[in-house]
Amino acid sequence: MKRTMLYLSLLAVSCSVSAAKYPVLTESSPEKAGFNVERLNQMDRWISQQVDVGYPGVNLLIIKDNQIVYRKAWGAAKKYDGSVLMEQPVKATTGTLYDLASNTKMYATNFALQKLMSEGKLHPDDRIAKYIPGFADSPNDTIKGKNTLRISDLLHHSGGFPADPQYPNKAVAGALYSQDKGQTLEMIKRTPLEYQPGSKHIYSDVDYMLLGFIVESVTGQPLDRYVEESIYRPLGLTHTVFNPLLKGFKPQQIAATELNGNTRDGVIHFPNIRTSTLWGQVHDEKAFYSMGGVSGHAGLFSNTGDIAVLMQTMLNGGGYGDVQLFSAVTVKMFTTSSKEDATFGLGWRVNGNATMTPTFGTLASPQTYGHTGWTG
Repeated sequence: MKRTMLYLSLLAVSCSVSAAKYPVLTESSPEKAGFNVERLNQMDRWISQQVDVGYPGVNLLIIKDNQIVYRKAWGAAKKYDGSVLMEQPVKATTGTLYDLASNTKMYATNFALQKLMSEGKLHPDDRIAKYIPGFADSPNDTIKGKNTLRISDLLHHSGGFPADPQYPNKAVAGALYSQDKGQTLEMIKRTPLEYQPGSKHIYSDVDYMLLGFIVESVTGQPLDRYVEESIYRPLGLTHTVFNPLLKGFKPQQIAATELNGNTRDGVIHFPNIRTSTLWGQVHDEKAFYSMGGVSGHAGLFSNTGDIAVLMQTMLNGGGYGDVQLFSAVTVKMFTTSSKEDATFGLGWRVNGNATMTPTFGTLASPQTYGHTGWTG
């Protein structure tokens, strides 16, 4: 009887500590991971010096072999009210949320597309018109190509769209002006192509605005609800959201961005432009004014801890712990360089040649991939 009970006890322990399907992040130390601690201390001192002479703040998390070996915040989450230095700046912490800007393209839209493609609900060669009714060439279009435009063209930023049409600024946008999400989609449909699709790569926010609408079309949910319920929540992420001030977060938990709103220090004007320091609202004009804070190209907020889990999910081949979001085949497909330009994967930027050295540095391998963002 004792032997049987011992066996059952050991079996229970064995089951409780059995390895998860995918590696998860654990806490470690620089020493255990083989880091040169003095070099890290030098980095710490250098960042502190930059903050001392005016840099607002820095948040850094380092991972090696599934282990978090360094995590620290410097400086302030909010240091200025307009151009006035605050007497008591809001201190940055390791949990501070940041406006990810164009990193939204990866950690919201790409993650959603990777999941949907793994589930067979989308394919890179699907035409945009399959999911966006009325997306087609107009008789007066100088450059044609919308009828045959595919999801892969948008992911490669080779769809022909302009880089940054200012839909919310009527003086600039003219007939394409919109500060309403539904109307913005109609304006995107009317936006003229600037080059023949597939002929070159021009990084464009419009590509990912459209991809966000496609995710909504396929899932039947707003983009923010889909990624929060189907991606972030299963991974245990509670600090990755759109419109954080509407979802329980306080401004003090979030890093501020531009000092004088969207005016570029008084250079840009339109009737309802924000003029005070942006704090907790998405900085990007198209995302804020034209899309209600939720767009495929911008609007996501997160912190270093949550982003670490999302990147580990990519490194794991699509899963984390017991959760599988997408397949390793899908990860490979999205992070493989385009034949036309080695620096473009499907959305992800790849360290394909020397032009990416300012982004990835001199030590990264050619297979390194990632993304950048205006404020994130």
